[in-house]
Amino acid sequence: MASPSFDLGPAPTRGPGSPATVRPRQWQSQLIQLLRRRVSQPDPAGHDVLIHAGPGAGKTLGALLSFQRLRQEGHLSHLLVFCHRSSIASQWHTAAARLGLRLRDWDPEQPQSLGEAGTEEPWQGLLLTYQAAGRHRTALRQALENARLGRVLAIADEVHHLGVDPEEPEACAWGHAFTSLTAHAVLRLGLTGTPFRADNLAFCAARRVRVKDASGVAWRIEPDLSVEPRQLIVAGDVRPLEFRFQDGWVDHGRAGEAAGDQESSPLSAEGRESWRARNLRRAIRLGDSSSIALRLLLAARRRLERVRQEHPEAGGLVIARDIAHARRISGLLEEEGDRVHLVHSQDPEAPRRLAEFQAGEGDWLVSIDMCAEGFDAPRLRVVAYLTTVVTRSRFVQAITRAVRMEDSRSALEAIPRQPSYVFAPADPLLIGYARSWSLVEPYLVRARPDSEEPASGGGSAQSLPLQALADRAGAVLHLKGPQLPGFLQS
Repeated sequence: MASPSFDLGPAPTRGPGSPATVRPRQWQSQLIQLLRRRVSQPDPAGHDVLIHAGPGAGKTLGALLSFQRLRQEGHLSHLLVFCHRSSIASQWHTAAARLGLRLRDWDPEQPQSLGEAGTEEPWQGLLLTYQAAGRHRTALRQALENARLGRVLAIADEVHHLGVDPEEPEACAWGHAFTSLTAHAVLRLGLTGTPFRADNLAFCAARRVRVKDASGVAWRIEPDLSVEPRQLIVAGDVRPLEFRFQDGWVDHGRAGEAAGDQESSPLSAEGRESWRARNLRRAIRLGDSSSIALRLLLAARRRLERVRQEHPEAGGLVIARDIAHARRISGLLEEEGDRVHLVHSQDPEAPRRLAEFQAGEGDWLVSIDMCAEGFDAPRLRVVAYLTTVVTRSRFVQAITRAVRMEDSRSALEAIPRQPSYVFAPADPLLIGYARSWSLVEPYLVRARPDSEEPASGGGSAQSLPLQALADRAGAVLHLKGPQLPGFLQS
């Protein structure tokens, strides 16, 4: 596909109730055409459409533009939007208001409160979370039937969370709820920036194509439209990423043991999986003798200071392992004079702190589980990844928080845009994911009897030839740009 155009300038007002009509980007126009074709000429294979578009592509706005256009043409009447988190709902409300659309939150405490669509307070769409749909499926189904919505477009945001297990459908509660509640929708649109899972399961709204390779028969998840991150980088709509992997030797042994009773392992070159995992657990500790985490964090601070010389509003994000770990990191940053917002799911004040950081308050955001997906803060320019979670999806979701462009910066920077920076321990898996983050690799779902290990969405880390660094083990490994070069070259 050709590099997309990203002109989102306002066009003259059209249609009642719409403050302005947004001119779609090239890929969004393709999405509108695709959905128009599917709704007017139903596909015999079903009514599911999967869209993969990298972070910053405009998936939310593209889906709403498509609904608005097809509703104006009489193909659709109402919209159901399913979100992974309630915090993401505000982004849908904001984008819908920009187009003159009204989305209504479904309240599980008042399951019959929808009424008949179009009465009293007109609304075009219903917004709910996967968790609410799974917990209150029966009440929601009854409410939807009573509302008589007509021709519905059902949207699953970050659809890869909706796993599908044919052998145990009830085990995948979210996926089962979405499938059953949207069975009569005209179209089901799945949106994702990371079209793969770590558990070898398919997901909703995804077409599967049977393929055969040396490992046997598998099913490839096939997006109906794909916009890769590297295309977005070339177009100037998002920032490239540069990586700084802090390497080092990790000592294993009990305190007080003689030096000869301890064993050291090079972080970047450890091939034994159990040792690799142990290395990473030690490497992210601020007080570990290797000082990998401490050096990494201080280097990230220095980089943010340099970025602020040209981008004064820039901020940083630290992904921590747990709450105690996050507090130690926050304390260290505050000792250096930084303003820190610590957020985690057990803190009722977390949404407020997130909003304050998005608005420009604070230098660093330290998080455990609230900023890896769906969090939009274009001022983020530095990410420090200090957690033991090493699935490709979680790593890519975390680092791509830093690729978005602020509107105010677009006119100030040439294309390609100035990069954002990722700092992480030199774990072999993370290095492998970094090499391919801007590329879309096929997600293969394999038959269970033939699978010796869970699929990880490409497995690029397993194919990565790593060499021991010897006396260079304390160095920082640099990776740049959308087309990442080789590294570890002596």
